[in-house]
Amino acid sequence: MTKKAYILDSTLRDGAQGEGISFSIEDKINIVKALDRLGISFIEAGNPGSNPKDIEFFKRVRDVKLENSVLVAFGSTRRKNIRPDEDIMLASLLSTETSTVVIFGKSWDLHVTDVLGTTLDENLLMIEDTVSYLRRNGREVIYDAEHFFDGYKANPEYALQTLKAACRGGAKCIVLCDTNGGCFPSEIKEITAEVAKVIDVEIGIHCHNDTGCAVANSIAAVEAGARHIQGTFLGFGERCGNANLSTIIPNLQLKLGYSCIPDSNMSQLTTTARYIAEVSNIPIVGYEPYVGNSAFAHKAGMHADGVTKVSQSFEHVDPAVVGNSRRFLISEMAGRTTLMQKLQNICPDLTRDSPQTKEITDILKKLEFEGYQFDAAETSFELVVRRQLQQYKPFFELVHFKIIGEKPAVVGYNSSATIKIRVGDKEEITAAEGDGPVHALDSALRKALYVFYPELRKSRLSDYKVRVLNPQAATAAKVRVLIESTDGEDVWSTVGVSTDIIEASWIALVDSIEYKLLKERQKQKKLATGGN
Repeated sequence: MTKKAYILDSTLRDGAQGEGISFSIEDKINIVKALDRLGISFIEAGNPGSNPKDIEFFKRVRDVKLENSVLVAFGSTRRKNIRPDEDIMLASLLSTETSTVVIFGKSWDLHVTDVLGTTLDENLLMIEDTVSYLRRNGREVIYDAEHFFDGYKANPEYALQTLKAACRGGAKCIVLCDTNGGCFPSEIKEITAEVAKVIDVEIGIHCHNDTGCAVANSIAAVEAGARHIQGTFLGFGERCGNANLSTIIPNLQLKLGYSCIPDSNMSQLTTTARYIAEVSNIPIVGYEPYVGNSAFAHKAGMHADGVTKVSQSFEHVDPAVVGNSRRFLISEMAGRTTLMQKLQNICPDLTRDSPQTKEITDILKKLEFEGYQFDAAETSFELVVRRQLQQYKPFFELVHFKIIGEKPAVVGYNSSATIKIRVGDKEEITAAEGDGPVHALDSALRKALYVFYPELRKSRLSDYKVRVLNPQAATAAKVRVLIESTDGEDVWSTVGVSTDIIEASWIALVDSIEYKLLKERQKQKKLATGGN
């Protein structure tokens, strides 16, 4: 029989406390919908007592019909020395009308006396009174025992008393929090097991990642009896972040046999991660387990050869199960098998003996000698091949462009660009300002192309890197520019090399746009032919 594990996603509450993260109300609603589609049990969507934005969000989200998830509001126990019905924060929690609320309280005696400035007995009353009050008002209560593990190590008897106070109040679930993120898996597992001996209600785990152990700590807690797991979907949050649910969910479901989301939804894991990253305006680290762009990328020739013959020889799960895909990287370490695999993905009719294969190989060797590197820019590799095979015609032609740098900056911008392009027998000339020459050029090019290809509005640059290839040449050095682009669903990388950084950027930029347009045309053609 499959074991059930309940996932609470705190991306919109704890994740929003991460540096550089700021969600609009529309962002929050879109993420709620994405998490609901994936099948997350609980979505902790905000703290209405902390800011007006969350109050407005909970009003608007009432119109969103959820199929799989329970929306949860978050708050703290009542303040010291007042009744729950006098507490403004608890009133704001009830006003959200969510059927379930999460309440956090203090489990570490240090926090009770030195932070709250109250007595240990009053803290126990604060916990029990708050949970009981919310239960009387028809709410299910998940109780977060803040700093529980530190509190248990300092004063185990009192830490357990705080949990029992929440149980007396009627909490549905008791969540043990490693709030400082300083514990190791062995500690989490041992202490969680001790709690399970004396607490009859469902036990949960909430870990931060300050020692890099949040995922491992969460798994250890589950092995010790926890069945409710909290985290954020990509691990971002306060300080070093939270336990990463995009790793925890497949670990529990694929490795340990727990049901976290519907099996049929596991293939949405990667697309959901990329969507949330896009809305959050953060990149997904390439080596992120399961959902990263490099999670199933093979560079060494021996690895590529092995996984081609027997996939499990170098892959712990089938990438398709989590909605990701296998990639073979082109580099000086790759073998002929890898190259042929890549070429046949583009043109299945190619063989090792095809004349085009030798031509493409010679071109790639020449480009790599010039400084191109395709293991991090597979899109440019694909376009090199398609151009050689004459599989597509460029979507536009550059007539000319001019870039002007200005000091001091005018209205916040220090560069401007004018550009003239040709599409078929039509021409378009336009101009744009930017924060630097590449930004100005990118803006001007897109502005001109939107006239012909409005679908480009969905895509943007998400990363830009420059590497000097021969620094001994000083300002005459050759540079390699790597551009990462996204349309919110897919991510692709392109590369350009030149002694002129603007030209190198232009090469990579054009490849990025050509690839997006090529994929759009392929998608339209597939739809027109019924998907064949």
